[in-house]
Amino acid sequence: MKEITIYNTLKGRLETVSFEFTDENTTWFDDLEDYYIYRIADAFGGLLVQETGYTYPILIGDVSRSEIGKSQEKALELLKQIT
Repeated sequence: MKEITIYNTLKGRLETVSFEFTDENTTWFDDLEDYYIYRIADAFGGLLVQETGYTYPILIGDVSRSEIGKSQEKALELLKQIT
């Protein structure tokens, strides 16, 4: 495990957590012009969504990769709902 900084929407702040992105818990996406999601991961009872570029992963509670069909488009819609 390594320490990463995430934005926790449940707490409304940045926090440092121990987490490792693996093939078992993460879906990576190729760069596409239409979407800007780099990866999504099941973590901490929610979904970590990381956009491309130098951004912090954002934790969205009570949703999983399977619930959104591992969809880049649906992950982006979730981000738009909270920002």
